[in-house]
Amino acid sequence: MSSFRVAGSELTDSVTGTATGTTTTSATTPGTGFRTGAAVDPYLDPDAGGLSRRSFLATAALASAVPVGAAAAPAAARGQERRPAPPEPDFGPNVRVFDPATPAAEIQAALDAAAQQQVVGEFGTARFAFLFKPGSYDVDAQLGYYTSVAGLGLSPDDVTINGAVRVEGRPQPGGGDSALTNFWRSAENLAVNPAGGANRWAVSQAAPLRRVHIRGQLHLSPRQGGFASGGYIADSVVDGEVVNASQQQWLTRNSTVGGWSNGVWNQVFCGVTGAPEQSFPQPPYTTVPTTPVSREKPFLYVDATGGYRVFLPALRHDTAGATWSAGHTPGSSIPIEQFFVARPTDSVRTINKALAQGKHLLLTPGIYRLTGTIRVKWAGTVVLGLGFATLTPVTGAVAMRVENVRGVRIAGLLFDAAEAESRALLEIGGGRGRRSDPQDPTSVQDVFFRVGGAGPGRTGTALVVGSDDVLIDHVWAWRADHGSGVGWTVNTAEHGVVVNGDNVLATGLFVEHFQRENVLWNGEHGRTVMFQSELPYDPPHQAAYRRPGADGYPAYKVAEQVRQHEAWGLGCYCFFTVDPEIRVRSGFEAPVADGVRLHDLLTVSLNGAGVIEHVVNDHGGAAEGTATVPVTVVQYPAR
Repeated sequence: MSSFRVAGSELTDSVTGTATGTTTTSATTPGTGFRTGAAVDPYLDPDAGGLSRRSFLATAALASAVPVGAAAAPAAARGQERRPAPPEPDFGPNVRVFDPATPAAEIQAALDAAAQQQVVGEFGTARFAFLFKPGSYDVDAQLGYYTSVAGLGLSPDDVTINGAVRVEGRPQPGGGDSALTNFWRSAENLAVNPAGGANRWAVSQAAPLRRVHIRGQLHLSPRQGGFASGGYIADSVVDGEVVNASQQQWLTRNSTVGGWSNGVWNQVFCGVTGAPEQSFPQPPYTTVPTTPVSREKPFLYVDATGGYRVFLPALRHDTAGATWSAGHTPGSSIPIEQFFVARPTDSVRTINKALAQGKHLLLTPGIYRLTGTIRVKWAGTVVLGLGFATLTPVTGAVAMRVENVRGVRIAGLLFDAAEAESRALLEIGGGRGRRSDPQDPTSVQDVFFRVGGAGPGRTGTALVVGSDDVLIDHVWAWRADHGSGVGWTVNTAEHGVVVNGDNVLATGLFVEHFQRENVLWNGEHGRTVMFQSELPYDPPHQAAYRRPGADGYPAYKVAEQVRQHEAWGLGCYCFFTVDPEIRVRSGFEAPVADGVRLHDLLTVSLNGAGVIEHVVNDHGGAAEGTATVPVTVVQYPAR
């Protein structure tokens, strides 16, 4: 018999944040087809036409639900002895958990040792997660590659770091600092009282700030003024000003800022209180007042009894500001006992067995060398990575596939292509009978893809979205332009992201250097807020980077059959280092249709290495010349 257990879903009021108790939700317990507070939905069990054979295991536990934020009844009132605190989960050697009783010197030493190793470990194998239980800490956390720092409170203000949680620019041979390769690190679910009044987060792609409270200023560029290129903040509050300085692109979503200073090419704000007014291209601010659909990333926390749980924020529509500003984030939670806590030594067979039994999946830090496909087939399954857990499909299989079910949450993972070619690294549904629910979408959050760099890697497409109603929330797909195993015929990949499903929303889409279209959007009613992209550096000549009837490939293509699509804040750059004479017809392509609208687009030729002849279709001038000045189109089609 499976050891799978179910606890009820706990909800908080969407206005006050107070506990409201067990409530009917669209969240579904994996492997059971049983929806809390609702009738069984046979549609959720792909192997049965009715009630899953495991659903009876859920019924006994449903009566024991405890609302989020509510205290358990005293032991005497229940006629029971007080139970000891739950044991600490075994997250493996690459996760350190601190509490306020841990000496500050011990915490600092652990952080410093990781930083010394990871600041220069761009393609190394080490992975770290540092978790802080509720309380106050006097530490300076400098983050290097593959390092995550997170609080274990239910609110960001439950954990306070007095000092810094920072990323610095890296010194360059010719002098100055740069953050152009400061990838793969994160801070989440904590507050920072920054020493000196300002916290520095000088990063480029795949380095999110989520659920953070900066009690001061936030600086997004290196101290010496070097460049940074692309970043992401969500569900956060910055009390002071955000100083952009040399940060080229950025997305801030569902947050509050005390102010924002300047921008280089494109700064995008979506549902941000305190954001600057819409003014693209001068200043380069794209401001969308509310986020049409959002559901924040799951996060690990410790409850009042000392037990570990994973919180699942609720779906929201047309919102601005952070979910926790007025109290607890609305949503439900799952005890850690319902997760299979995986180690890099676990086989695909072991992981799939746990998933088939109805477990959720928590992947601890490390590199998982997969000899097959991780299969997610139950609706409502949560797959959460810690410390940039990395999935490498060494035999050429698809690393992970999500079946046509609703409500799956994939978060906090790095997919790394292997030398054996995979058709894709992550597949979300697809084929006939796409099943979805706009009120219970599947989401892909802080999920990153790499092809080459750590060694030769090959894939057809990094991410394929076949299901409808999917939320893509901060994805970076990168065909490597430097590192090991890099070259036009070495790290091969046609597309970064292909969207075949309808009603897909992307907030924070970073896709770079693929050999055909970086993004190919085939589904209807798609929406993107903030797209950042570079074309491949390494085509050997024009003939290798040409399609029938046109030079080059657009970075973002909406397929000709699509009739409804809208996007805001789109950037495309070229830097053809092997043959700087290469030309590209347009950075963006979209059908001429009443329902297709693109807002605030730009193209740039970096140092004149190549030419992008038009911004979108045949609109907009050529990006060319050594001045590295963007060419912009504010609306397509022009109104």
